[in-house]
Amino acid sequence: MDLVLTSIADGIGTIVMNRAEKRNALSSELVSELHQAFTSFGADPDVRVIVLRGDGPAFCAGADLAYLQQISENSPLENLADSTDLKDMFQSIVGCSKPVIAMVHGAAIAGGCGLATVCDIVVAGRERALFGYSEVRIGFIPAIVMVYLVRKIGDTQARRLVLTAENIGAEEAQRLGLITHVVDDAELEATTMSIARSIAANSPSAMAMSKMMLESVHSMSLEAGLHYATVMNALARQTDDCKAGIAKFLNSAKG
Repeated sequence: MDLVLTSIADGIGTIVMNRAEKRNALSSELVSELHQAFTSFGADPDVRVIVLRGDGPAFCAGADLAYLQQISENSPLENLADSTDLKDMFQSIVGCSKPVIAMVHGAAIAGGCGLATVCDIVVAGRERALFGYSEVRIGFIPAIVMVYLVRKIGDTQARRLVLTAENIGAEEAQRLGLITHVVDDAELEATTMSIARSIAANSPSAMAMSKMMLESVHSMSLEAGLHYATVMNALARQTDDCKAGIAKFLNSAKG
């Protein structure tokens, strides 16, 4: 059985975690297939935006028991290789040139919460969505995703989520800045796809350049960031999308 199912329609690439019987818990195989799916969609000109979702009752309930048993028995080098694979999978989402939307309909716990954290937009159902970093309860740490989490919501609230291991609902997750949209569960899919269609209508090159900048400016000083932004501003003006968009706007203004 494929652990990840993919489809493309109207510029929207959909990635479905297909382990409903395991609540889409992460395994080394699922991590690998997610990495491959995001890499493939990132290079596909027919895909303008990506939607990540899970089959069954949960979005992703962390790591499965067999995976936890495996990493507890691995050698240090084996665990380093496995940890690198996880990092690469997360980075395939963060560094993807296409906007990525997570549609969270149930539990997003531990690694599943990490998946939601690294997506550009997160739409969650008000009634059933749940977010939490539970790793410290079993002597583990959300090490890789913590780097993204601090950048996303700041040190104070990252400390709260990581150290308490508490689970929070969609509205609290939105208040903290962890997710972007909260809707009634019955409206979750329709709202997510509406957002995806709206994004798919945007310029692919402009979105790719914007994502590149959003990832890069965090580590820059103000002076370096402004220099980088000035160069990117000039480069954006030379793209075919920008020239076509300006011409269309000017023509409509004349009319």
